[in-house]
Amino acid sequence: MNKAELIEAMAGEAGMTKADAKRALDAFLAATNKALKKGDRVALVGFGSFSVAKRAARKGRNPQTGKEIKIAAKKVVKFKAGADLAKTIK
Repeated sequence: MNKAELIEAMAGEAGMTKADAKRALDAFLAATNKALKKGDRVALVGFGSFSVAKRAARKGRNPQTGKEIKIAAKKVVKFKAGADLAKTIK
């Protein structure tokens, strides 16, 4: 499902226009991005939670040459599915 399909599904489920659904989705994404950038956790009970984790620097290998390379440390976004979502998928 891409963004356009999600907007269409949201509009149908909530009984709103696609334009309203797009604004709602964009607002959600902006608020989530802002919270994660600050290092906060975004938890949606039953659905799951988004959080930021630090990934340490490490050594890797270039698969073409086999040469060892350094991979820099960075922050990554993690998602952990909530109980309701996990139950639905099983």
